[in-house]
Amino acid sequence: MPLYLTRFSYTPETWARLIGNPEDRREAARSYIESVGGTLHGFWYAFGPHDGYTLWEAPDNVSMAAVALALGAGGALRPVETTVLMTVEETMDAMRKAQQVRYRPPGA
Repeated sequence: MPLYLTRFSYTPETWARLIGNPEDRREAARSYIESVGGTLHGFWYAFGPHDGYTLWEAPDNVSMAAVALALGAGGALRPVETTVLMTVEETMDAMRKAQQVRYRPPGA
């Protein structure tokens, strides 16, 4: 199954709610991805441009998009950014296929 890295930040209102009532959000995140047949591999908070990161595995892009859309629509997170991660093997396959693409730079 494909892996996905999600970067998120909480809104100020969400931080205020969490400070007033601290909550471990890993179980909530786990339930979201499991509802589409996926697995949560990790959940971290961080300093920097994003408040947190999750590493998910999902059956396909549509399943992961469903989770990302639900998270975004909930209003507690802003922004929510998800990146599809590729294995080294998949990237090697892409490089081999790229040899067949007849790209021409603009103006060439």
